[in-house]
Amino acid sequence: ALMVDLGTDSFIKQMDDEATLLPRKLQAALEQALEQRNDIINQDSDSESDEECSSLNSLVSEAFIRFFLETIGHYSLFLTPSEQGGRVFQREAFRKCVASKSVRRFLGVFMESQMFAGFIQDRELRKCRAKGLFEQRVEQYLEELPDTEQGGVNKFLKGLGSKMKFLHKKN
Repeated sequence: ALMVDLGTDSFIKQMDDEATLLPRKLQAALEQALEQRNDIINQDSDSESDEECSSLNSLVSEAFIRFFLETIGHYSLFLTPSEQGGRVFQREAFRKCVASKSVRRFLGVFMESQMFAGFIQDRELRKCRAKGLFEQRVEQYLEELPDTEQGGVNKFLKGLGSKMKFLHKKN
């Protein structure tokens, strides 16, 4: 847990494990995305329109979407039909199929979070198969993923950089 006082920009409580939770390469990719956003802001500080701010926010959103695609984007492969008509998530098989040991360790911690539990519970109980943005991106991600590759940190880094350049040039 990490508690922050936004009024004073200070930490109220830290566990001192923040630097070790995320896999190093994925953490570096997220930091790179945030740094690129700051670089773009500094370059274009003269003309910050609402459209540019929206684009810059899209860069950050895209970085986190890509992060979650790379870490949990394969979740739907491990939802199996149950006898009650719902679906059941195969937790250990989901975690163990990831090739990277550091991502598996992260998943072990992340899968215990309330956020992940709520995410999976929603998918297990969902009757309507309406697809939100994340589900659409997961579907696209799984189609592009080679059969032999369950995790692609390098693909994540390349894809994130390309997407960020595209979004910035779009304006």
